[in-house]
Amino acid sequence: MGLFNKIKNMFAKDKSDESNVVAVLDEGEEERFEEIVEETSKEIDPSLKKEYKKHKEKVKKDEEKELEEEKKLQEEVKVYEKGLTKSREGFVSKLANLTNKYHKITEEYFDELEEILIMADIGVDTVISFMDRLRKRVKHENIESTEYLKEIIVDELFIIYVNDSVIVNKINFSEKKPTVILFVGVNGVGKTTTIAKLANKMIDEGKKVKLVAGDTFRAGATRQLEEWANRVGASFFGKEEGADPSSVIYDGLTEALEDDTDVVMIDTAGRLQNKVNLMNELEKINRVIGKLIPDAPHEVLLVIDATTGQNGISQAVAFKEITNITGIVLTKLDGTAKGGIVLAIKEQVGIPVKYIGLGERKEDLQVFDIEKYIYGLFKDMM
Repeated sequence: MGLFNKIKNMFAKDKSDESNVVAVLDEGEEERFEEIVEETSKEIDPSLKKEYKKHKEKVKKDEEKELEEEKKLQEEVKVYEKGLTKSREGFVSKLANLTNKYHKITEEYFDELEEILIMADIGVDTVISFMDRLRKRVKHENIESTEYLKEIIVDELFIIYVNDSVIVNKINFSEKKPTVILFVGVNGVGKTTTIAKLANKMIDEGKKVKLVAGDTFRAGATRQLEEWANRVGASFFGKEEGADPSSVIYDGLTEALEDDTDVVMIDTAGRLQNKVNLMNELEKINRVIGKLIPDAPHEVLLVIDATTGQNGISQAVAFKEITNITGIVLTKLDGTAKGGIVLAIKEQVGIPVKYIGLGERKEDLQVFDIEKYIYGLFKDMM
């Protein structure tokens, strides 16, 4: 069928069906469409020409949106690639050297692989479980080549994290304002800057954000959070150092309810040295929040410094005993060669990593994506 007849047939419908004018033309045909429309203007209803124009505009907008999303994805992947450079160079280079050393799978190969995985901070228990599964898979599938086994290792590491569970990496926003996010973690892990970066992200999304200085014990903590609030464009609530944290949070939430805030982010003290006092303080804070806003806090995010390795795992275990942690923010992942901590946290503590810090810039705080993480870690092998 020629192009002319195709176009005629495309519009040869009852006017009641004019909304279905969308059609797919062969490559190059669309460029000639408008010329043919002009030539056949007496035969074609003007309303159909208008409908086609609307369709073209929609297609263009969809293409622009798709390109924008693709560009954003590529930028995020680059952040992962750059941020995981140290881990990739440390772990993957050792794995590549091991593959070059052993062309066939032997017990010596397994022993050295186990050591590499432990040194990557994946955790002893996780590694033992992983090695058991790997051995069974090698035997079941009669795998002999270490080169091929590299791909299996990536698969199995992905399985460790997913583990037949639904991956929850998004913030649980409340249907009714405000959403309350409580941040916990020991001092020095980057809690305040994490709050500021996350606030900046949400402000960019059009949300009205308030930062509340619930850490009234650490010298300068209130002033530091206020400076960040001013820098990112969030509102701020705080009192003098030494004030009762629960009182600060109560008044801050009251203000948030009055000024129609979308998201409230609350900083807290990180004195894990005395677990009993910290537990009592967090219980009191949770009661105060719940009294003003039922079902809040909607998120309790534990901030951990990735460079602390297994000590970070211990912090996660300790805080899990103290309060209900809904997600983990893993900071400074770009500063360690032991990126395996992400897998260890999920395996040993059972709490999802929701955000990871891959650099100093605000855009370096990324929503955690296991596929981008695995790619960033193993891209040199793919």
